[in-house]
Amino acid sequence: MDIQVADTLLGSLLDGRYRIRGRVARGGMATVYTATDERLERTVAVKIIHPSQAAQARSRMAGFPDRFTDEAKAIARLTHPNVVAVYDQGTHQGLPYLVMEYIRGRTLREVLAERRRLNPDEALAIMEQMLAAIAAAHRAGLVHRDVKPENVLVAEAPTGGVANLVDSVVKVADFGLARAVEASAEEGDGNQLMATVAYVAPELVTDGRADPRTDVYSAGIVLFEMLTGRVPYDGDRPVDVAWQHVDKDVPAPSVLVPGLPRVLDELVARATRRDPGARPADAGALLAEVQVARDDLGNPNAHTAVLGRVAGELPAVAEPTMVVAAVSPVARPTWARLPEPAAPQRPHRRRATEDTGLGSRLAELRTRVMGTPRGRLSVAAAVVVVGLLAAMGGWWVGVGRYTVAPQLVNLSRADAQAQADRAGFQVAFATPRYDEKVPRDGVVAQDPGSAAKILKGGTITLTLSLGPERFPLPDVVGKEFDLAEADLTSAKLVVAKGTPRYDDNLPAGVVVDTNPKVGTEVKPGTKVTVILSRGRAPITVPDLVGKSLNDARAALSRLGLEPVETYKESDKPRDEVLGQSPADGAGVEKGTKVKLDVSKGPPQVTVPRVVDLPCQQAKQQLEGAGFTVNVQFNPNGIVRFQNPGENSQVPPGTPVTLGCL
Repeated sequence: MDIQVADTLLGSLLDGRYRIRGRVARGGMATVYTATDERLERTVAVKIIHPSQAAQARSRMAGFPDRFTDEAKAIARLTHPNVVAVYDQGTHQGLPYLVMEYIRGRTLREVLAERRRLNPDEALAIMEQMLAAIAAAHRAGLVHRDVKPENVLVAEAPTGGVANLVDSVVKVADFGLARAVEASAEEGDGNQLMATVAYVAPELVTDGRADPRTDVYSAGIVLFEMLTGRVPYDGDRPVDVAWQHVDKDVPAPSVLVPGLPRVLDELVARATRRDPGARPADAGALLAEVQVARDDLGNPNAHTAVLGRVAGELPAVAEPTMVVAAVSPVARPTWARLPEPAAPQRPHRRRATEDTGLGSRLAELRTRVMGTPRGRLSVAAAVVVVGLLAAMGGWWVGVGRYTVAPQLVNLSRADAQAQADRAGFQVAFATPRYDEKVPRDGVVAQDPGSAAKILKGGTITLTLSLGPERFPLPDVVGKEFDLAEADLTSAKLVVAKGTPRYDDNLPAGVVVDTNPKVGTEVKPGTKVTVILSRGRAPITVPDLVGKSLNDARAALSRLGLEPVETYKESDKPRDEVLGQSPADGAGVEKGTKVKLDVSKGPPQVTVPRVVDLPCQQAKQQLEGAGFTVNVQFNPNGIVRFQNPGENSQVPPGTPVTLGCL
């Protein structure tokens, strides 16, 4: 049975100002709450980083709280109508948090879940405002890195509600949090914060690099999903989805939704080129293309999409077209308008009074030079010389100044540097990366590649190996499964569930163990089996220590448990229970074996012969050996008999009776 764990933050007061009222959503890095700003009496949103994320960030970078504060300040200065405003920041119980504008509406993910896909005019209207927000961040030197429907909020339109998506106000969230956690990763172990795999750009998968064109790619995937109702790639594992972005081109939306205008296919294709250099330079450039496409779609005579007919199915008839409602540029918000195009200038006409004397003089010179053999020979020689010079110059520009790059991949850093020096090349180093085959400080890639053209004395950029990537398995014991899965997935591990088991200390649904064990060195893609608790077992083991073996057997039999007995040396009476496992109070299932340590009894001692000794001397000897002595008849006489007899084996302290006469 699952146990619902109460959220201890509900009702808490942060910094004596923000009263937590309810939980809105929980993601892989943070949880979002609604709160009341008791100082200004307004509703705000509070985003608090998960304890595991904060701990990992601190372990990678000692100044993580300060870096988080700096990033919060940078985002707070990013003022734009389509960016969720950041009001404040702080820490609560060691966890950094942001106080943000509370948006009344839904996420784009919730809109798509309800509508499945959007009309082109709705998709482009949302896309314009998204890109306006991201372009403002790009101008400020910020890269979002995690553009996806979950981070796009569709607020209530000024006309009321969110049914009319064309008029809705769109706001983009999560700039600061992604950047702050990313910074801790960059200054720690070198890992990069990877966006959600459905929207991740190819260069973020292969190199861990992110620039404004990374956000352009993710925005193109969001546009594809709005138009088609699905993302372009899926797979059994996140890593499989991520590498499809590297290996495949995003299909045209009209392949999945016949009838979409061609201009939308071209727009998606431009934004999602696998080569970053082939995409628009930033969100502002893509915004300009989206606005032009939206204006064109509003014209029934431009970019209409015709629904295709099956060949030979019917005779030609008038075909239906898809026309998107026109949107007047002046009706857009000021931040989304394009500059008005400048009026074309008409070319200047040549003046009728242009001087024609120069033409006459040139014709006279030509006649004089070409009128003699010597003149014609001089002209021919000049033409040949100019041709040779041009050919030599072309050869030098196109071929002569180039050579080929040497093969440096798989060499060590020192060997690659030495070989490049001998060939006269300069060497630069790119960000190193992990590699399973090339050892640490070996060359895994070079630019330009071996045998490629390169200027003589040019620079070859080498990417060195960090060796095989290995890291300790994160400690997820004691966490709920969804949080444990998020931690392991963020570490690029594959998560599987094992057979649950009972646990006396952890509630149901909480991780009690992993395979491999926590702390084991693993590599990305390793399968981690997570074992969850079933809660406390139904039978409680009784306390059996000190009881006789028969009593212990009876108690276990009544509970349906099976005793397993082991005899041990002890000074306790024979058949007394010395210890048990599991301990008393532990929870077990019916049929569980309970191990009992049972006493063999005290070791036997030998009774010495005291017959014919004076009674008092015999008594002292027996008492010194640990026996209890009982004297009969004459205490001052001579011992005539003893019981037990001499050389008898008895437990220590056994009473010995002496008959003295």
